[in-house]
Amino acid sequence: MAEDVGTRTRPRAKTPRAPLPERAKTDDSLRAERLDTDGALKGDVASAERDADDVVDQAREVADAVLNEARSKADRESLRTPPAEAAAVDAERAEADHVVRVERAAADGALDRDRKEQADTLATLLVHERAATDAYLLTERDRADDAVAHRDDFLGMVAHDVRNLLNGVVLNLALLRPGDGAPEPQVTAAADRIRRYVARMNRLIDDLVDVTSIDAGKLAMVPVEGDVAALVTEATDTFQPAAREKGVSLSAAVPAGPLLAPFDHDRLLQVFANLIANAIKFTPSGGHIAVGVEALRGLIRFGVTDTGEGIPAPMLEAIFERFWQAGKNDRRGMGLGLYISKSIVDAHHGRIWAESELGQGTRVYFTLPVSGAPTPVSKGRSPVRGHARPARRGKGTADRRRRR
Repeated sequence: MAEDVGTRTRPRAKTPRAPLPERAKTDDSLRAERLDTDGALKGDVASAERDADDVVDQAREVADAVLNEARSKADRESLRTPPAEAAAVDAERAEADHVVRVERAAADGALDRDRKEQADTLATLLVHERAATDAYLLTERDRADDAVAHRDDFLGMVAHDVRNLLNGVVLNLALLRPGDGAPEPQVTAAADRIRRYVARMNRLIDDLVDVTSIDAGKLAMVPVEGDVAALVTEATDTFQPAAREKGVSLSAAVPAGPLLAPFDHDRLLQVFANLIANAIKFTPSGGHIAVGVEALRGLIRFGVTDTGEGIPAPMLEAIFERFWQAGKNDRRGMGLGLYISKSIVDAHHGRIWAESELGQGTRVYFTLPVSGAPTPVSKGRSPVRGHARPARRGKGTADRRRRR
């Protein structure tokens, strides 16, 4: 069968990835270590040469002192030597001194040449070794980039296919209804569980795709002027059913008037989904969660406060790292929600942080700059690049974006 050239799959051109800040830090650290090594090596060589010169000078001084003492003793013992013989002795001594000086100068010159040759050999060796190290490092990075690119492509294809399958599951689930009368309670409960499982799988897929976008510096972001107070109310209303099911009260404190700021509605709703879902997860029944927003000088600050178990002080920064868990045996999520939230806040040129005391709950705050205000960035991370994307709106977005 002839091959259809028009439909042949062509290899996709490699898309250059954004430079990673970790690599820049590695390069800076490597350069600094090499400079330190060069300085320490030069210092060691110079010290060794000084010590060697001191030994040679001391040996020569001892030899000269012994020779001078021997000559003085010979002169005292030959006071009655005729003048002609004394003159001949002086001439021999002068000739011997000249020969010694010439030999010492030649020895010094040879030593200097040996030292220069050794220094040149060492420098050449270091250059070749470092060039080889750099070549190995670049090769490893190229292979790592290729592997990551293949991983991202594979993840994108799998995410698309799995979403289609999950949508098929939900659609077919709606068709599984008895012909007459209401469905049996166990059937309704099973259908509800299936829907929850599908929603959790969709959220997990969203998390993995977002992490890939963050790593590639392509986290989609479209800030639009909007009312953040209405956003807080929307996020709180979305999670009221989940809070009631857990036996936790959830309230929002928003100002009477609108608070305007440029932000990506869906992405910021995703941040609230992560923070509120975490608060519900770690707050025991009978506890309380409060969501608030207030305008400060040049920025707007949001806060989610719970009465849960709290976080140890050394962990307050680590919770925003990828795959962080409350404990090594914790299976309540992948540990991506707060990492993604931090990346979203950074992309808005804001800052996010946590305050907590064990047994007294946790407070997570994040800020957004208003127009014309300074743009602080969360400690330890540069902003994620924003790329244009179609606005995503619609009922249930916050629930779909709920994070662990």
